[in-house]
Amino acid sequence: MGHYGQVAPVRSSDDGSGPVRRAGRAFGRALHLPITGTARGIRRATHAHGAGESGLGKLIELHAINGAGDVMITVALASTVFFSVPTDEARGRVALYLAITMAPFTLLAPVIGPLLDRLPHGRRAAMAAAMLTRALLAVMMSGAVATGGLELYPAALGVLVASKAYGVVRSAVVPRLLPPKFSLVKANSRVTLAGLLATGAAAPVGAALHAIGPGWPLYGACAIFLFGTFAAFTLPHKVDEAKGERRARLSTHEAHSRRPGLRTVSKPVLCGLLANAAMRGLSGFLIFFLAFLLREHPLSGQSAAVSLGIVGVSAGVGNACGTAVGAWLRARAPETIIAVVLSATLGVAVVAAVFFSGALMAVLGATAGFCQALAKLSLDAMIQRDVPEAVRTSAFARSETLLQVAWVLGGAIGIALPLHGVLGMAVAAAIVALGTVMAVRGLIGSPRHHHPGGAPRPRVA
Repeated sequence: MGHYGQVAPVRSSDDGSGPVRRAGRAFGRALHLPITGTARGIRRATHAHGAGESGLGKLIELHAINGAGDVMITVALASTVFFSVPTDEARGRVALYLAITMAPFTLLAPVIGPLLDRLPHGRRAAMAAAMLTRALLAVMMSGAVATGGLELYPAALGVLVASKAYGVVRSAVVPRLLPPKFSLVKANSRVTLAGLLATGAAAPVGAALHAIGPGWPLYGACAIFLFGTFAAFTLPHKVDEAKGERRARLSTHEAHSRRPGLRTVSKPVLCGLLANAAMRGLSGFLIFFLAFLLREHPLSGQSAAVSLGIVGVSAGVGNACGTAVGAWLRARAPETIIAVVLSATLGVAVVAAVFFSGALMAVLGATAGFCQALAKLSLDAMIQRDVPEAVRTSAFARSETLLQVAWVLGGAIGIALPLHGVLGMAVAAAIVALGTVMAVRGLIGSPRHHHPGGAPRPRVA
């Protein structure tokens, strides 16, 4: 017995438990690999070039969450307000939606920035509150989305206000999280691109959820925004610091004003802002006008939904490409870039008006998306260069407000305009022409090579 007591027990594999367990573990790894591998790949991309150490990577991921949640709500509202009724009734519903939600929002938007300026030490909490508010409102809308009742619109207004509040705070946070040798325009392009990619990935998921029921995309939005609520608090504590910051005014006529504003800093910034407002107005116009035009007159051989999808995807791809190219160009000559992209958009709009066709509408959508992204990144670079650091983050908030107002006005024109393709493209060309004039004025008024005194102009990227 003593001899046998020292012999190690032999594990029997007759029951096959060893191979079965190994096969089970291998199968589990195979199932997890696409998810974990994708997650690791995303984390490597968002945290590259020092973004992980500075905290910018977490903001990139948070903005992707924000984009995914917003598109879920958009899918739910579009199916209720636009697709579920005839065209004439849909125009009335969309106009009502714009009046009940966008009009008050346009009045509230200029107030959001100053209010958030008074809470510089609670930016993480403000972003989390914006996420949580939209999660709760999504649940509230889930009951009304099937009927399209008036109770849907106040909740939609709340979603817009919360989304705007998040955007303002996000603009203020980005400069606090710049990695070493990282320009603001490059950081903004990376954040924006993440939001666009997340929107593109979440849109088909939202459509699949809508196939289950009209309220399901809103349930998905609620889950996403709840996750974003907790993700906001993972941002570094330094985003709540506001040492040395002051509020900026969008315009001031006093030459001796002690508080810098955009108009007291440089004429090119103001001209670039107005040029971008024209591009944002064009975006709002095309979204609403083409949505109704293609519903009545789809592309040749395609249904209305497919036609809208083709033009929408073209605009989205153009926007994403413009964002990527903007980071590559590094906005070294932002006034020139704005003037060039608006001139290019104007040329395409004129061609689309003269030789109107479905293909040219898709080309105009792609061009507008591409050029709008480049123009916006260039405007960011100009603000970074010309607006004093003490008021720069506040200036971003003010510029975003004006761009949102321009989008609303463009959308209103698109709803009111008769559904005539040539007329619509002519109006689009007129909108861009106004912006092109401002872009050229900004280019002419900008210092060509050097500051007064011979000091070289600082690089913006």
